Amino acid sequence: MRVLGIETSCDETGVAIYDQHQGLLANQLYSQVKLHADYGGVVPELASRDHVRKTVPLIQAALAEAGLQASDIHGVAYTAGPGLVGALMVGATVGRALAYAWEVPAVAVHHMEGHLLAPMLEANPPAFPFVALLVSGGHTQLIAVTGIGEYRLLGESIDDAAGEAFDKTAKLLGLDYPGGPMLARLAQQGVPGRYKFPRPMTDRPGLAFSFSGLKTFAANTVRAGADDHQTRADVARAFEEAVVETLMIKCRRALDLTGFQRLVMAGGVSANQSLRASMGEMMRQRGGEVFYARPEFCTDNGAMIAYAGMVRLLGGSQASLAVSVRPRWPLEELPALGA
Repeated sequence: MRVLGIETSCDETGVAIYDQHQGLLANQLYSQVKLHADYGGVVPELASRDHVRKTVPLIQAALAEAGLQASDIHGVAYTAGPGLVGALMVGATVGRALAYAWEVPAVAVHHMEGHLLAPMLEANPPAFPFVALLVSGGHTQLIAVTGIGEYRLLGESIDDAAGEAFDKTAKLLGLDYPGGPMLARLAQQGVPGRYKFPRPMTDRPGLAFSFSGLKTFAANTVRAGADDHQTRADVARAFEEAVVETLMIKCRRALDLTGFQRLVMAGGVSANQSLRASMGEMMRQRGGEVFYARPEFCTDNGAMIAYAGMVRLLGGSQASLAVSVRPRWPLEELPALGA
């Protein structure tokens, strides 16, 4: 099976083609970072309009990259949620219309399932079962995964997602949008130990996260005096260390709870090098393994949607002719493969 995947949930337009036997044949991505930079965050209306402009040209580019015609596509997958409703509607409408015109099945893909399955695009994919840490600008969740669609929520953030906290703290430090990657680069120049930030909700049992207080602590630290570059770098390092250690503590608890020996990290924050190094060391000490996608597949992209769509289509899933999106969509509501 050969599937065209369309991702338009937020501020990236991604289109990819995945073949069941040959793997990834094409991957096209357009980022709206420059469009939203002046506003310090994503403007939903502008995002939707830009998806309208870019989706069809990227589909054409993906077909050209793969050397394929429309008749070579066996199914269309599109992100149906969660995400910005206007942005989702663009990809869903285009994807469903193309599937109808090409007389192939369409499937609505859950954005976070796409992220969760992104490590499957690599040469050494994880086997089931595993604990998944989904960590991005909109989500911070721990999921016990025993198969496709067999997801059990273990814990999630009760307020800000980790990626959101990264971006907001970066803004406090005067960094441009998107702030998370810039904060991580600044943190590399920081002196360890100058500041000690709290590790929220690690002094009590459970797998829930909370990052709003950590962001407030960072704000108070900046207000107390962070006027020079080195001080801002030291604050960035202390903040990053706090987030990484908090995530690591919760992952350790989740692995202890489930007894699983494999950890999958997915979502934009999973590209953070400090997080990868810390999780890798923890899993080595435990005798387990950690898996994650290459950086370009950690952020939103069409490849993960094409792959997830292929898996769902092979399992018998298929979208109706009605175009429907779900800005909020709990991952646990997805059916198990073949169910």
